[in-house]
Amino acid sequence: MARPPGTDELTLADVEAIRLLLRGESVIDWHRLNFADHEEVDRFLRLNEFDPESEDEMGRLEDVRADAVDYLSRAYAMAIPEEVAADLSARDLFLVASSHGPHQKWACVVLKVMHIIHHINGRAALLKMSVSDELIFREIELKVIQVVEQLRAAGAPLAEWEWSRKPLDSQITKLLAKRSTLAANIYDKLRFRLIVPTPEDLVPMLATLTRQLIPFNYVVPGESVNQLIDLEALIRNHEARTNGTARGRMPTATPYNEFSGPEYRIVNFVADLPLRMERLLPRTEIPAGAGHVVFVLTEFQIADKETAKRNESGASSHEAYKARQHERVRMRLFRDKDDPLPPD
Repeated sequence: MARPPGTDELTLADVEAIRLLLRGESVIDWHRLNFADHEEVDRFLRLNEFDPESEDEMGRLEDVRADAVDYLSRAYAMAIPEEVAADLSARDLFLVASSHGPHQKWACVVLKVMHIIHHINGRAALLKMSVSDELIFREIELKVIQVVEQLRAAGAPLAEWEWSRKPLDSQITKLLAKRSTLAANIYDKLRFRLIVPTPEDLVPMLATLTRQLIPFNYVVPGESVNQLIDLEALIRNHEARTNGTARGRMPTATPYNEFSGPEYRIVNFVADLPLRMERLLPRTEIPAGAGHVVFVLTEFQIADKETAKRNESGASSHEAYKARQHERVRMRLFRDKDDPLPPD
């Protein structure tokens, strides 16, 4: 496990990953990647649970590329350059998409579709498997625990950390309180909370997580909250240090939890973490053609120690949060036909 990067050591790829994570944007809206070499590409592939040294898994990546090219050709009659469609390896497309060459845009287009197809395949594979939530959550917990403990041993700034599963009663309460009553919209069934010593440690921790655990491409769009990090200052400082240019500063609305106290502050995001099927089933029981990866929605909360302490007191406390939430549930359950709908 590599030493965590300092703020002045962040690459453009690091800054872009942090920006996407904090703003809850989608890679489908990107027009360029920022991989400098094959080492960075391979690290990204490993985050997505593809082993660059495995012929079988690189073959699966090629199959996903072929499916993407087929879709673009059928659905949009796109004449994709042969170099991008077949000649270059799928692994090399990441560098082409990061370049200024003639095929850069085409490489981005194909990779975007590959991203979607791989995700659909992983979600479909999970539905085909007779595996309990208990086992799935346990394996994600073990995966995250292993990485976080390695990060701690490597010197990552981490004062404390914990994880939890949302109890059934809490899931019922959440759906009764929110306008959305679909169980599929509960993203925090599994939650990890990481506390760093100081506010200055927040960015290095996020950079470390996007390098070692969380593929930025599977951060769930629209589910990020950033109340602690000055992202614009981070981008300006990086540009001043490198003479580079980070992606445009598009304002992005972040979800607001109306049950949180007015002084509550947090960095919060949801990622669909990839998990290798072999952690859930013996190889002989994995459905034929199901690939090798499934995805599990996982919530992360990050704060500095002083902010975390303030979040546990007064109107920001968990007890006050639950009281406001329970009051909303009572209002909705006992609402008369002439009563106005409660705000959401």
